[in-house]
Amino acid sequence: MLAFGEVQTGLLQNSVALSRRATEQLLADAADDRVRSVTRPIARSVSPDRLEGVDCRLPTISGRTTRGVGTVVAHTIVVSGHVAQGSAHALVSPARTTLRLPWSHYLASPGHLEAIGKLDPKDVELGVLSGAQPADTLELNAIAARMVDAVQRSRLVDHAPPLRTPRVRLRWTALLDADLKDPGGTFTLISDEVRTIQLRVRTEDLAAVVTLCEDLALHDWLLTTVLSVLDATLAHDHSRSDRMNRLQPLLEHLPHLWMPGGHVIDELSSVWADLDRRPGFTRQWESAMARVRDQITIGALDLLQAAGNPRVSPPAR
Repeated sequence: MLAFGEVQTGLLQNSVALSRRATEQLLADAADDRVRSVTRPIARSVSPDRLEGVDCRLPTISGRTTRGVGTVVAHTIVVSGHVAQGSAHALVSPARTTLRLPWSHYLASPGHLEAIGKLDPKDVELGVLSGAQPADTLELNAIAARMVDAVQRSRLVDHAPPLRTPRVRLRWTALLDADLKDPGGTFTLISDEVRTIQLRVRTEDLAAVVTLCEDLALHDWLLTTVLSVLDATLAHDHSRSDRMNRLQPLLEHLPHLWMPGGHVIDELSSVWADLDRRPGFTRQWESAMARVRDQITIGALDLLQAAGNPRVSPPAR
């Protein structure tokens, strides 16, 4: 089975972390919708799933026209009351008929797209990862973005974030095969704001694969945010106090969020571990945070030294 999706991640536009109750209120679409929340090993709340009906071309690297009809599943995640994610995904398979069926047929299989015409899973997989597609092609970017935008515009957030951070996109594909002999993944940096991951997983649990991609997107965003703020701060001739003021929010709001694989099932933990080891997410995170702490420590020592040894003003003439 071939699945694909997109996750967009950004800092929730609030000055402090929301409580669990406030987070669930933010994510609830209606009184009878239940928000899925867990608190261990790190707080994570997921909105009710929303279905988006689609009838358009599937992305392909060859340019072949393959029509996809069905529904895309989308939801919003808030991690530890601080980070917002919009996630959209679908599973694609060949249609049993070349005729378009009533919508009731497609609604019976949420998150499932039926390909009318020749379906080459490899062609679609590479088309999703490439990103460059004609205007009438399915693009999950817009759906994921709407999920994030909805909570960022909410009156329940004060729109005074402690940091200015980028929003990062992760496009992903996954071949789900319980008999796969060599599971793994390839993570690629496309640009400052776009990444891709191509997965081969030994499971048919699509929900677990989606959670893996969301967890990976979260940690890539954390690392990207720290590096971007650190580089922007050190690239300019700021005073020690200015550097401390710019870097201190990183230590106050982000370190406790770093918990790779915290919500990933055991069957997929080896995939996360392999991705963590080869790109070196954790090693780079630890190095970047050490630089942040060093800069703050040096700045504090300079300020203490200046306070203890004030410069003597020249005598007035």
